[in-house]
Parts: sequence; C-alpha cells; structure tokens
Amino acid sequence: MWSRRSCRYRPDASGLEELRARRREQESALRKARKQQQLVSKRLLREDSLVNGDGQAGVEIAAEPLSEQEVLQLLRDVQRGTEERKKLLSRLRQGLQHKETQQKFVRLEGSMRVLIGLFTSSLANVQMEAAHCLHELSHSSDPAVAEACLPATSYLLTYLSGHSVEFTELCLYTLGNLAVESDAVRKQLLPQGIIPALASCIQSPHVAVLEGLGYVLSQLLQAREAPTKIIPLVLDSVLPQHMLRLVSSNLELGMGVAVEFAWCLHYIVCSHVNNALLISQGIVSTLVLLLLELASVMSKAATEGLELLICPVLRCLSNLLAEDETEGCKVQIQDERLLVALFLFMQYFLQQHPFLVQECLWLLNNLTADEPIFCSAVLTLDLLPALLQLLSCSRMVTLLALTVLCNIAEKGPAYCYQLHQKAVLPSLLSTLALSDAQVVGQSLELLHLLFLHLPEAADDFLSQAGLQALEQHQDNPQLQERVRALSETYLQPAAASLITCAGASAAVLPSF
Repeated sequence: MWSRRSCRYRPDASGLEELRARRREQESALRKARKQQQLVSKRLLREDSLVNGDGQAGVEIAAEPLSEQEVLQLLRDVQRGTEERKKLLSRLRQGLQHKETQQKFVRLEGSMRVLIGLFTSSLANVQMEAAHCLHELSHSSDPAVAEACLPATSYLLTYLSGHSVEFTELCLYTLGNLAVESDAVRKQLLPQGIIPALASCIQSPHVAVLEGLGYVLSQLLQAREAPTKIIPLVLDSVLPQHMLRLVSSNLELGMGVAVEFAWCLHYIVCSHVNNALLISQGIVSTLVLLLLELASVMSKAATEGLELLICPVLRCLSNLLAEDETEGCKVQIQDERLLVALFLFMQYFLQQHPFLVQECLWLLNNLTADEPIFCSAVLTLDLLPALLQLLSCSRMVTLLALTVLCNIAEKGPAYCYQLHQKAVLPSLLSTLALSDAQVVGQSLELLHLLFLHLPEAADDFLSQAGLQALEQHQDNPQLQERVRALSETYLQPAAASLITCAGASAAVLPSF
C-alpha cells in the first residue's frame, strides 16, 4: 500500500533531471553575477586601457584584427632587440584580443618560440607584455590555440614562485584558462608538477594570488579525469588544510578568496574520492562555524555577493551528510544554531535569491532525515511556522519543505502531535489544491504519517473538508492508488467513528 519513504531527498528520474537543470541555471546565474566570468568559464585580466611606449595610459584597444603580414612583421621587429620592443608587444597584445589574429599567430611557424623567448626575458617590462600576450591566447575558445601554448606551461609553473604579485596572478589565470578545455594541457601539467606548485603558492600572503590560485584549482577539479587523476593528488598535498583555512577567513581576506575555495571543496566532496579525510581534517566544523558567522553578520554588514559563498558551503555539507558512511560528519554537525542560521538565510534571500532557499532546505532535509535532535530542534526553536510558510512558495521549495515535514512526522506520535498543534493540516489542504503530482504525492505521504501516528488527525482532516480535497485527485493515474489507500485505511474508519459517536450522542438526548 505505502512504499517505504526514502529518508534522503531523492526525486524520481524526471524530478532529478529537472533539479539538475535548475542547478545548472543557478550556477550559471551565480557566475554571471560576479565581476568576471567565473568557475568553468575562462577569465580575462585586462585593463580598461593599455600603457603606450612612453608610459602614458590611454592607448585604445585595436578596433580591427591584424593581418598575417602584420603579425609576421611584429614578430620580426620584436626580435631585433630595439627599445621599441615593449611597444611592439603591446601592439601584438591588442591584436591577439581578436580570434582571427590568434589563429593567424599560432599558424605562423616559430611564433610561439619567439613569444616564449620574450616571456623568459630578463627584462621585466618585456616579460610582462609577453605574459599578457600569452594570456590573451589562453582566453581563446579554439582548442588549437590552447594546445599551441603547450610549450609555455612549464615556464608558467616556474614563475608561480616569482616575486611580482601581478606577474604571478597573470600566470595563474593563464594556466587556469588553458586547463579549462584542453585535455592535452591538463595531461601535461600534472607530470610537470602543477599540484606541488599550487601547494607552494597557496601559502602566499597576497589576496590576488590566492584568488587566482583558487580559479586554477577549480578548473582542474572539474575536469572529467579529476576523480581519478587530480583529486587524489590534491588530497595527498597540503592544499585541503589551506583551503579550509582560507574559506573560514573570508572576512579578513575578502569574499573572493573564500568563494573560490568553497567551490573547490564542493567539487572534491562531490567526487567521493576520500571525504573521510576531509571530515578528519575538520571540514564539517569549519563550514558550520562559517555559516554561523555569516548569519551573525548579515544584519551588520553588506551582504552583496554573500549568496556566492553560502551556496557552495551548503552543498558541501549536504553532500557529506548524504553519504552512507558519515558518522564522523553527523557528530561534528550537531549544533542547533545551524538551524537558526538556515532559516535566517531562507528569510533573507527568499525574494532576491530563491535558489538559495532550495539549498538550505536540501541541507535541512539531510539534517532531519536520520537525526531526531534536529527534528526536535525545529519544533522547540519554534521554526515550524516559518517552514509551513514555505509551502506557498515555488514548486521545488514546496516539495523540499514537505520532505522535511515528512522527516519530522516519521519520528513518531510526539512529533506528529506537535505538527498537528502547529496547524499543519490547513497548510496541507492548500498543497492538495495544487495540480502538481509530485507536490500532492508528498502531501499524501505526510498525511499518511500523521494519521498513522496520530489517529485523531484524521478526524480533524475530515472536519476540514479533507475528503473533498482528496477526491479531486482520485482520477489521477499517478495518485489514485495512494488516495484510495489513504481513504480506506484512515478516513473511512474515522468517518464511521464520527457517525457512531453522533448517533450515541443523539440517543441520550432528553425528549421534549
């Protein structure tokens, strides 16, 4: 009659695909909201204006791409060792902002050899301009251009230990761009030692360097081969401990660094390579304390962009809890203040960033699925009214809120009594009026648990025209069997009991 309800939120195939699509849309929106294209998209470090050969700012970006002859002439001139070398490279750099010029450049024999020679120059200004040229090439969407840059990767890694913050930052973003699409680049970077290089670089005190490093790492961790070839190397290094440190020190270093490494941790957790190691290193307590800190400062500080950090942190905790072997995780996460923080986030972001409400509910679902302590806390902290209010929101928010309510009701009579006392039935009557089969199905599941553990709830349901609310779904192929089972098992006996009681009451009335 009733299939065993899954403790975790696991939608059916269609629901899962829809949820994945929604998450893709949400992540896309997150990336677009930031100053530059972030995460899996490439990034470009480019000033609003370039500096000309006389040191004066204001040179306009070239309006037209360079011809092959112009590129060839620039390469010839730049090798002559004249004092105009930096100016010539600046001209080439402007030209390389165009796809056509990039393709012409890499097709010319010896072009990359010349550029790499300038990139390794002892003249700092020439080296920087050559680095900018490489960076423009790395931003190309043409895989052939990225692969043409392969000879430069070893030098890019070497210069990560340089003394110039600007130069190191430029090398990092160039590496990150090259690693996005090219399997060949990633295949070359690993044996060249990119993970040890990043592990050394992550100890830099400079925010710009750390944010660039987080970008490179996020690209590597999202690669197809990451679970087998990249993440094990990362976990064997000092990177995880430093990532946890940098995520939790966001207020000192700025939001950008924390956001980068929060997403990196998310990608590692999703790989399921060795989450036990992360748990032993304190990822759970670190992220819980971070959420508590963010919740505490929301009313005191500017919250613009805060959702970009909260989102990956919530996903990390949700995915850690969703694993089968997470006893260490559950022990570290038992802090009732976390529930208050989640409801504060949901209230604050409901209108402007509703996707974050779904993330909070997903974590809340995994918290309440197996742990009575959190189910009790929802009730004792008087958070249930706020949860019931979410039943009038979007379809996915309603579905997740119903799932959390089912987790609470499953714990037994005392919990169902509290739900009944807080007027859960009127809210359920509203969800039963909807046409969405998944939402109605989850509402039926909650009714089943209420009636099972608290028979008097069936009487109240009938008195509130609940039977009529069910009848509108009795012809729905997806719901009719469950509607019939609910009615026959709980509601018909309750109706018969009401009729019997009414008859008995009538029999003892005095006659007039």
